[in-house]
Amino acid sequence: MARVILILGGGIAAYRALDLARQLRHEGMEVVPVMTEAAKQFVTPLSLEVLCGAPVHDELFRPGQESEIGHIALARSADLVLVCPATANLMARMAQGMADDLATTFLLATAAPILLAPAMNPHMWSHPATQANLALLEQRGVRCVGPAHGAVACGETGMGRLAELDEILAAVRSTLSGGTGLRGCRIIVTAGPTVEPIDPVRFISNHSSGLQGYAIAGALAARGADVRLVSGPVFLPTPPSVQRIDVRTAEEMKAACLAQLPADAAICVAAVSDWRPETVSSRKMKKTAEAPPVLSLRENPDILATLSHVAKRPALVVGFAAETDDLQSHAEQKRRRKGCDWLLANDVSRHPFGGQKNQVLFLTENGTESWPEMTKPALAEQLAERVVAFFQKQD
Repeated sequence: MARVILILGGGIAAYRALDLARQLRHEGMEVVPVMTEAAKQFVTPLSLEVLCGAPVHDELFRPGQESEIGHIALARSADLVLVCPATANLMARMAQGMADDLATTFLLATAAPILLAPAMNPHMWSHPATQANLALLEQRGVRCVGPAHGAVACGETGMGRLAELDEILAAVRSTLSGGTGLRGCRIIVTAGPTVEPIDPVRFISNHSSGLQGYAIAGALAARGADVRLVSGPVFLPTPPSVQRIDVRTAEEMKAACLAQLPADAAICVAAVSDWRPETVSSRKMKKTAEAPPVLSLRENPDILATLSHVAKRPALVVGFAAETDDLQSHAEQKRRRKGCDWLLANDVSRHPFGGQKNQVLFLTENGTESWPEMTKPALAEQLAERVVAFFQKQD
């Protein structure tokens, strides 16, 4: 039975850690709760104790235990340390190596993997100090799940919302499994839109946010893969341990993908513009009294089909299909036409670009599976596990 030390920081999202504790126990894990003093302002120790089925640890020096140096013994017993929510204050104290309460002393004394689930005001999350602390912690091997984009308790909207619980649970499973299932594998992931210029100020593109592709890149990297993320223009931070190559046009994305070969797998999540203008004006096109200009279009390169048939073809090529009708029929035709091994198809009329959730049909040559609706990071974790299983079978 895996022993998870659950540390609660002092934020409003602490109430969600109660349900997380319940779900961890439901999956057969032993949960040892640790609370900061600030966390007690949001949830009671009794509530956490009942859901964990274990007494809450909240004192650095407790009479009757320190003959065995209780906090060190607790640190040595952990298989995983999960900090939820990880506040800006707690992350800063971790980064500086402070040990002024039980939680920070424990985090400094443990040799177990540490997983953070940050939650805070969006401005606090984006502040250079918080980002510098995060970068330092990740350099030391600390893993981070979330935060998500959305509304937070103060009424603002942005990056800072606690990740969905199924995403945190998936990260816990991955971390406990060792996170090495894809070590030695180079994987190309494409994400975001492409931008095809019409003139210096106008372009053809689409509404892709990059959220799904970035989540997949992060999930693969967390399992030890050497991930090369070829990204169109998006406003997302690069996932930890991922090498990012920024591009704008479909031609640039194709060239960047081919430059990363040979690779063991390619996962084409990007929403590549199907067409581009035949000619690009060097000056801004002006409105006149005459009829609007006519755009002559030409087809863009098919990156998924190219990677499926290139001489240095990856062992696994995966594509995504965004459809608005006849999902299964169009997806089956696309998988055969492109020549990829797997295809994940979603209905963007139900789950539009930029949303936090997705639902896909998973198609292979052996048939089709309907995956339930889930958050994009949770879908990324599920796909990453399929990729791990594929290469384990190959070995």
